Amino acid sequence: METMLSVKDLEKSFKDKQVLKRVSFDVHKGEIMAILGPNGAGKSTTIRNIMGIMYPDAGTISFQNHADIPRHKIGYLPEERGLYKNVKVMDILLYLAELKNYPLHKAKERALAYLKKFDLEGKENVNVEELSKGMSQKVQFISSILHEPELLILDEPFSGLDPVSQDLFKEEIRSLADQGTAILLSSHQMNLVEEMCDRLFMIQRGQKVIYGTLDDVKTEYASFKCTIRGKNELSAFEQIPEVRRIDQKEDATILHLSKNTHPATWLKSLPDHLTIQELRIDRISLHEIFIDIATDKNLLQEAGEIHA
Repeated sequence: METMLSVKDLEKSFKDKQVLKRVSFDVHKGEIMAILGPNGAGKSTTIRNIMGIMYPDAGTISFQNHADIPRHKIGYLPEERGLYKNVKVMDILLYLAELKNYPLHKAKERALAYLKKFDLEGKENVNVEELSKGMSQKVQFISSILHEPELLILDEPFSGLDPVSQDLFKEEIRSLADQGTAILLSSHQMNLVEEMCDRLFMIQRGQKVIYGTLDDVKTEYASFKCTIRGKNELSAFEQIPEVRRIDQKEDATILHLSKNTHPATWLKSLPDHLTIQELRIDRISLHEIFIDIATDKNLLQEAGEIHA
């Protein structure tokens, strides 16, 4: 698979605090790669280094094996939204396309098509300040893809969007990936990441903790959990084998199973006297993995580090 963006051994410090520690990952053509981590983990610093907003203390960033990053081939939707408020929508879109050396006649055609697609038809001559927050975000998203970038970096693209707009964004992002665009996506909405992304890179305290395909992460890291609904005392579960943690709330008990537990075999070990109104076994979600890492529960130590 063709590598579009390669980040190798990136390091960055501010005064005496090191915020990136040998960060390395690749983004391939036609894939959606998630970069995840709690606030302060180093995601934004990594993205800003890629974009040339700041420069690393050590390490390399290359685009298609070239050290010089061609800005006209990159689209960027920053977390901090910002468009000129007193400028018409079409004017700002064409201005930003011109900065990327994109043909203006083609930019105008694509802008009109995207405005229609994102339910903004007829808004091309409206000032940005007259748009709602959601509309403004759609315009900024359009500006990041109008010039047909080969690499698209999206920082919290779904923030503040209603469910209909989220679906529009998801559909377009997946369509762009299918057409060959390499996409690096940062988001705190784990359900959307789990739904959309092909691979993920998770960072905590400036260091890699997970890196691989979603299937790899689910298989290697996300051990099974069993949810039992019914009134049972906690003591009823304490002698069940291969249970490494028990969470109990009201009438629900969640048994977190050890790595490599075979669910079908394990079910036979449940005591006959349990009250079971409902039972469900599934793997823990990406959201739960994220919380585990962000709160230092250290379940990752049992699973081991995931590599692409």
